[in-house]
Amino acid sequence: MEDAADRERTRPLKDVEAAAAARPPARDALAALAPAGHVKIIAEVKRASPSRGHLAAIPDPALQARRYETGGASVVSVLTEGRRFKGSLADLESVHDAVGIPVLRKDFIATDYQVLEARAAGADLVLLIVAALDQPTLERLHALTLDLGMTPLVEAHSADEVDRAAEVGARLIGVNARDLSTFELDADLFGRLVDRIPDGVVKVAESAVLAPADVTHYRRAGADAVLIGEALVTGDPVATLADFLEAGAFDPRDGRQYA
Repeated sequence: MEDAADRERTRPLKDVEAAAAARPPARDALAALAPAGHVKIIAEVKRASPSRGHLAAIPDPALQARRYETGGASVVSVLTEGRRFKGSLADLESVHDAVGIPVLRKDFIATDYQVLEARAAGADLVLLIVAALDQPTLERLHALTLDLGMTPLVEAHSADEVDRAAEVGARLIGVNARDLSTFELDADLFGRLVDRIPDGVVKVAESAVLAPADVTHYRRAGADAVLIGEALVTGDPVATLADFLEAGAFDPRDGRQYA
C-alpha cells in the first residue's frame, strides 16, 4: 500500500484515468477460463514470495509469458507487488504486450487508483482478496473493475469469504489454499468450499500445485481452472504445462478422459 500511495503522489489520478481509457478493450477472461473438458491454467510470473523467498530471477517476464502461452496457459498472472514479490507494473505491461491471452494483475488491491492503474498497464483481470477488504470496498472495487471492462478474480480463504464473493456477484471465484497469516497450505480447502460457489461461476483453485497429481486433485474436486506459480518458474514451463494439462484433461462430473 505504501508503494501504491507513492505512485499516486507522483502520477495524478487524471493521468491514470486517461491512460486506462486509451487502452484497447480488455481481453475476455471469462471466455478464456470457461468450463471445458479439461482444466484451464492461470500461469504466474512470480519471482519471490513471503513464504518461499526467492524463486527465480525472471529477467524477461515477457519471454516467460510467451512460453506460458506456447505451453497452453489460458491466462497469465503477473505479480506487481515490489517489496515481497519483486514484481512491478512494468512487468505487467510488458507481458500484456507480448501475449494474446488475458493477463491478471495480482497484487494487494485496495483502492480505486490501483484498479485504474491496472487497466492503464494493460490488465484484463484484477485480483480482489476478500480477506483484505470490507464488504462495501469489495463491492465498489468489483463494480469499478467491471465498469473498466476487466474481470475481477475474487479470492476467498473461508466459507464466509466465498459467500461474500458470491454476494457481490463475482463470476470468477478463487479459493486459495494458502493461509495468509501462517502461510500454511491446505490442499483440501478448495474441495470443502467448492459447493458454496454458485452455479455458473468459474471456479479457480489457487496454490499447493507442484506436481501433476495436484492438478488432478483439484480437477476431481471440481476446479475449472488452477493458478500455478512456483512450479512454472523453477523448471521448464512448456514441458511442465504439458504435464499439468494432461493431468487435468477430464470432466470432473463423469471422469471422462479427454485427449
